[in-house]
Amino acid sequence: MDRAEIVHENFLRRVAAHDFPAGRVPAGPLGREQAVALFRAGCLSRALDRTSRAMQKAGQGFYTIGSSGHEGLAAIAAALRPTDMAFLHYRDAAFQIARADQVPGQTIAWDMLLSFAASSEDPISGGRHKVLGSKALNIPPQTSTIASHLPKAVGAAYSLGLAKRRPPEHKQLPDDAIVYCSFGDASANHSTAQGAFNTAAWTSYQSVPMPLLFVCEDNGIGISTKTPKGWIAASFAHRPGLKYFHCDGLDIYETFRVAQEAAEYVRTRRKPAFLHVRTVRLYGHAGADLPTTYMAREEVEAEEANDPLLHSVRLLDQAGALSPDEALTIYKDTLARTDRIAAEAVKRPRLTDAAGVMASLIPPKRACKPSNGPSAEARAAVGLGDEKALAEPQPMSRILNWAMTDLMLTHGEITLMGEDVGRKGGVYGVTQKLQSLFGPDRVIDTLLDEQAILGLAIGLGQNGFLPMPEIQFLAYLHNAEDQIRGEAATLSFFSNGQYTNPMVLRIAGLGYQKGFGGHFHNDNSVGVLRDIPGLILAVPSNGADGARMLRECVRLAREEQRVVVFLEPIALYPMRDLHADKDAGWMTRYPKVGETIPFGEVGVHGTGTDLAIVTFGNGYYLSRQAEPRINAAGLKTRIIDLRWLAPLPEDSLIKAVEGCKRILVVDECRLSGGPSEALVTLFNERGIGNVSRIASEDSFIATGPAYAATMPSAESIYQAAMKLK
Repeated sequence: MDRAEIVHENFLRRVAAHDFPAGRVPAGPLGREQAVALFRAGCLSRALDRTSRAMQKAGQGFYTIGSSGHEGLAAIAAALRPTDMAFLHYRDAAFQIARADQVPGQTIAWDMLLSFAASSEDPISGGRHKVLGSKALNIPPQTSTIASHLPKAVGAAYSLGLAKRRPPEHKQLPDDAIVYCSFGDASANHSTAQGAFNTAAWTSYQSVPMPLLFVCEDNGIGISTKTPKGWIAASFAHRPGLKYFHCDGLDIYETFRVAQEAAEYVRTRRKPAFLHVRTVRLYGHAGADLPTTYMAREEVEAEEANDPLLHSVRLLDQAGALSPDEALTIYKDTLARTDRIAAEAVKRPRLTDAAGVMASLIPPKRACKPSNGPSAEARAAVGLGDEKALAEPQPMSRILNWAMTDLMLTHGEITLMGEDVGRKGGVYGVTQKLQSLFGPDRVIDTLLDEQAILGLAIGLGQNGFLPMPEIQFLAYLHNAEDQIRGEAATLSFFSNGQYTNPMVLRIAGLGYQKGFGGHFHNDNSVGVLRDIPGLILAVPSNGADGARMLRECVRLAREEQRVVVFLEPIALYPMRDLHADKDAGWMTRYPKVGETIPFGEVGVHGTGTDLAIVTFGNGYYLSRQAEPRINAAGLKTRIIDLRWLAPLPEDSLIKAVEGCKRILVVDECRLSGGPSEALVTLFNERGIGNVSRIASEDSFIATGPAYAATMPSAESIYQAAMKLK
């Protein structure tokens, strides 16, 4: 017998014999009818675990993590409102089932079994993953929730106060809602979780609303590694800014009472709380995991003897709500009903091709109120009324600042956040004066934690805002890239397009800074961004293009709900000259409001047919510097600015190089993993020959005089072109 069968047989035998584990008598506000409903939810959660294991053995179900031992979470769901957004731990089937009881018209067993069977009719993921989640129940799906969902829960909680003060067009949550976020005791130790706890408390400490209920489901073990006894209580009972509550999750009466108290505290005080729930883990971690391979049999059996369903039968009997015989009938009937439903669920269609799997990678478009841009009066009020001054050539940093100003005037839901973006105006002044113009609500100086910044953006995006987070340097993104890869970019995919978190993530990056920082402030690798399905990566090379592209990026996020990364070349922020000192050849005029560069449109400079230089960012600037010498040497050149690095604008690019005899790809990123690899492959696959490339060395970037030694230069571009002559 496996452990699941042992737990089942123990339950049948002990309930029939009225042999229950000891515990407190039932006390608290939980009524008879609701208590019975919570027991039913626990029985269904247990039945689903048993059925899913049988489905796997029969080849009709797939990898799953069970919820057995965590049935007490149904009582917490009952203490909350279905309008409270819930980011769930993967063992919270009972929570979702109990919440379904609060919303009319739900077919929760059928829905969850469709997910277990990976059916394309699964109402949350469309058969892409076995996940908890439901649009109707306000539960966004989480996949592998090893703390990565905590930062966005903090962001969603922050959004509630902001939305009350500044309601966005696509607001999702009511003003009196709270946000719920659950996780295991092992996950509480993850650095991502610790950052989220700190961010929530740090925010609340400053009297900023943070209505967030953290729930730690403490079963004492993470896969096979035990949590030291007392560790969670010792770690969280006295944290500043985080109110601590504790309950025994084996007792649905106590859990309901304490959860009500915690929820009331969070809802009325608008402050975060930490609810520590004792649970047990039955069956092992997941799938066919055998707990006896890393735990003594006596320990496993002791946990099984504390089966929360046994505790519930005892409590219901003592409360006069349900007799043991009636409870046993409910349990057996639930198992039989679940098996019958599963037999039908496995017959439902499944995804069979790549197109079906990928159908939800790109979020659906949404209707937005039309906008003709800011009024002349509004622009004048923030210093953008002098058309003569706007028509004078400016460096990229100032034009991007003006573009953000216009965009924030036009779209009240745009919110900036990041390290030093407010009072300081960013390291390079790109967000200068925006906080004084739009207030700290819309230009938020965050704490120094990239995961917190991106989590804030994701959470805001789920409540109707259009976040524009800033990561100070491209190298800093690596501290938090999973917030984009594993959270933001996957939400539409795993929710079948029902949940989205649109954003425009601004990052200062790439190389060629002369006096600052070495590799940590000069990072010329974009592989981590180009590798994320569904993400858009835009890289401007000059101010006018930057403004037009930023407007298009905002449109893509606002109307098409896309996750967009706008990578700004640091070295080009202040660039004024192109060929000679004070020639002002790289400054541009601020484009008129409404002018954009459509997604996928490349830039073409020149009409030469001897050589096409395909490049982007700093490479475009350097190629323009090399252009006069190349032309003078007899190679008539055109220079193509890619602008969009992910997905590559393949058709536009092929059209742009049409008629050229040779192609030189100039890539400021590294030889390995840089865009040049994809570009050369594209040209070869399209039957275009005579292609070569020049790229940066596979090296980090040095500081001091050697700052550009590993990267292309105007001279190396010229020399590479001469080899093609």
